[in-house]
Amino acid sequence: MKLQAIFRITAVASALVLAGCGGDIQITPTVNDNSTNNSGNTSTVTNPAPVTPPAAVNPCAEHSGVQGAYDGRDCEYNLEFASRNVEIVEDVTFAELPDGGVHVFDGALLIGRDCDTSTGCSINQDGPEVTVEPGATLAFTSGEAIVRVARGAKLTAIGTFAKPISFTSANAFTRFDVVGNGPRFADWGGIIVNGQGITNQCTDAQRTANTCNRASEGIVSHFGGNNNADDSGSMRYVKIWYAGSGPRAGGDGDDLNSLTLNAVGSGSSYEFIHVHQGYDDGIEFFGGAANLKHIVVTDTQDDSIDIDSGWQGNAQFLFIKHGTVDIDGTDVFMGNGGFEADGESNSGAAYSQAPASRPTIANVTVITTDGLSTRDNAKSIAMKFDDNFQGQLYNFVLVKEDVATNDSRCVSFTSDGEKGVAEGDLDFFNSVMACVAENEFASAALFANGETRQQWFDNAGSNERIGGNATVFNADGFSTNMLSPDITISANDLSTLDTSFFDTVNFVGALSNSDTSSEWYRWVQTAVAAAEQD
Repeated sequence: MKLQAIFRITAVASALVLAGCGGDIQITPTVNDNSTNNSGNTSTVTNPAPVTPPAAVNPCAEHSGVQGAYDGRDCEYNLEFASRNVEIVEDVTFAELPDGGVHVFDGALLIGRDCDTSTGCSINQDGPEVTVEPGATLAFTSGEAIVRVARGAKLTAIGTFAKPISFTSANAFTRFDVVGNGPRFADWGGIIVNGQGITNQCTDAQRTANTCNRASEGIVSHFGGNNNADDSGSMRYVKIWYAGSGPRAGGDGDDLNSLTLNAVGSGSSYEFIHVHQGYDDGIEFFGGAANLKHIVVTDTQDDSIDIDSGWQGNAQFLFIKHGTVDIDGTDVFMGNGGFEADGESNSGAAYSQAPASRPTIANVTVITTDGLSTRDNAKSIAMKFDDNFQGQLYNFVLVKEDVATNDSRCVSFTSDGEKGVAEGDLDFFNSVMACVAENEFASAALFANGETRQQWFDNAGSNERIGGNATVFNADGFSTNMLSPDITISANDLSTLDTSFFDTVNFVGALSNSDTSSEWYRWVQTAVAAAEQD
C-alpha cells in the first residue's frame, strides 16, 4: 500500500473547469409532465440530477500532510509517516477502525522532538499529543519500531474495559505474518516515555542548570528534569504484548522494555495495563513519580517491574505471574524477578535533591516458577533488592511453587540492597511468603541493624512465612483465599496511607477473596487465560 495524497475536487470547481474549456455549455434538465394537483391541473416536476456516490473516507491518521494508506480494513504507515528519522510535531489521533482493522507501522513512532538541552535546543513544553482512542490497535512489524514520547509531548491512550487499546506485534494477525510463526517476544521495541521528573542519574547542578539530559536505554533519547509532577500523558485499559529487545550495542542493561517510564512525573498515571511476553522488563522506572494501579504482567523474560534511579510513586493492585511460552513447539520458561528494586544510580552530596527509590506499594501477588528464563538462564525470584532500595510494601503475597530444583528463594539481596533494611526504610507489612524452602531465611547472617532475615521479614508478627505447600489461592488460581487455614494474618486496610490514591481493602495480594465480578477481577482473569494459551 502507498500513502495517499489528501485532496478533494468540489462540484463547483468541476464546473469552473468545464466553463474554461471555451464556448457555452448549457445543461437542460429533463422535465416530465406527469403529476396532477388537487385542482386537476397538471404540474411539472424536475428530475434530480444524478448523484455521484462519495468516495470512501480514509480513517487513517495524518500529520504534516501525510496520511496512512487505507485498504478498506487496515491503515498502513510507511517510513514517510513514521520512522527513526521522522518526529511527529503536531497532534495526531488514532481511531478505532471498523471490522477489526489495525494501524500497522513499519518504523518507529516518535512523538515530539527529542532535545539534549546541552546542545542549545529547548524542550517544547507544549509539545504534540498523540491520542489513541478506545478499541484502537497499533501493531508493529520491526524489532526497531518503538513508540517514543519526547519531553514536553504526551501519549494519551485511554481505552475502556469493553474496548481496550492494544500495542502489539503485526505477527499477531495472520494477514501480516509473512513467515507464519505467529507473534513472540521482541517482535517490536516497546514504549518509551521521557519525562521531566527527578532521576538520580543527574546531579543537582545539572537540574539547576537545565542540563539534565539522561540518555534512555536501547534507542537513545533524553529524559530528566526537576518536576516530579510532570505530565507525559496517561494510559488506561491498555495491552502491551510481544515487545522489548535484548542487550544492544551498550551491552547488558542497554535494553528495550515493554513500557519504560523515564523520569515520568505524577501528572501521568498507568491503570489497567496488561504487559505480556516482553523480552526485557515489563515496566521499568528510571526515577520520577508516576503511579501504577491495576497492573498485570505475565511471562516477561526479565523482570516484571524494574525500579531504578529514585522512583517516588505509588502502586496498588499488581498481579505478576511467571510461566512458560511455546517457542517452535517447545515450552520455555519466562521470568527473572517479579520485582528488581534498585534504589539509586548515584549517591552523595552532588545528588542530595534526588533521593533513592522509595515507593509505597500495596496489594501485590507474585507467582514465580522453578524454571530458568530462556533469555539468560536466570532464576525466577519474587523480589530482588539492590542499590539501597527503600520502600513500604503492604499486603504482598509471594509464591514459589513446591519444587526447588533450581532456586527456592522468594527474596534476594545484594550487599548494596541490604542498606535499605539497615536504615529502617525497607519493610513489608501484612504480607505472606509462601515459598518452598526459604533458603535465604535459613541464614544466620545479620543485617547491619542486627536483625536476621527472618526477623526483618516477620516484622514483629506483621507478616508470615507459610511454605510452598500452603493453600494460598482460590480455585481460580490467582485470587487470594483469605479463608485458608494457612493464612492467619489480616490485611492492612491502608487507611493510614494517601487515601486520594489507595483504596481501602480487607485482603492481602492483588485480588479479593470474594470479588469475582469487578473489572479488576475480570481484567486479571482475561490476562491469565490469554497467557496460558500463548
